[in-house]
Amino acid sequence: MQLPQIRLESQNAKLNLNIQKPVQEISQQSADLTIEQPPATMTIQRTPGRLTIDQTLAWENLDLKSPMRRAEENASYGMSVAFETVGRIAEEGNELMKIENGGNPIIDQVIRNSETETTFDTGSTPSQFSVRVNYEPVNLTIDWDLKKPIINVDINKPIHNYTPGKVTGYVSPGQSLSIDFIGVNVDKIK
Repeated sequence: MQLPQIRLESQNAKLNLNIQKPVQEISQQSADLTIEQPPATMTIQRTPGRLTIDQTLAWENLDLKSPMRRAEENASYGMSVAFETVGRIAEEGNELMKIENGGNPIIDQVIRNSETETTFDTGSTPSQFSVRVNYEPVNLTIDWDLKKPIINVDINKPIHNYTPGKVTGYVSPGQSLSIDFIGVNVDKIK
C-alpha cells in the first residue's frame, strides 16, 4: 500500500546589499600672505670732541713769554722799582737833612748806590704740571625710528565636496515553495 505524501520543497530568500561608499574630498588652499617691512630710519647727531692744550706756564718757566705777559711783568716791575726809588730818595734826603748829626752820609750813599745786583734768568725746566690739557669727549646721540611690518592675510576657505553613500538591498534568487502530492489518485467526479 502506498500512502499518499505531500512533498514540500522550499528555498529561502537571500537578502543581498549593494553598498556604494560615500566620497568626501577636502582641500585647503594656503592663505595669501603679504609682508612688507619698511626700513628703519636712523639719525645720528655728533658733536666733535675738543682738545685744548695750554702751555703758557711751561713757556713762562723757560722765560719765553708772550709780549702781553712780558709787558705786564715789566709794568709791575717798573712800578715796584719806582716806589723803591722814591722811598730810597726820601731816606737819603732825610740823611742829608741831618748831616749836622755827624757821619759821612754822602760817602755812605755813594757806596750803597754803587753796589747794584743784577740777575740774569735763563729760564728753568718747566714744572711737571705746567702744561694744562683739557678734553671734552665726543657727544654722540643715535635715534632709531623702527617701523612695524605691514602684514596682510587673506584666508581661503576650505573646499569640501561630499557624495553620500548608497545602500540598495535586493533578494536573490527569490523565495520559492513547491508542493507535490505523491501517491494520491484523485477520482474525477463527473
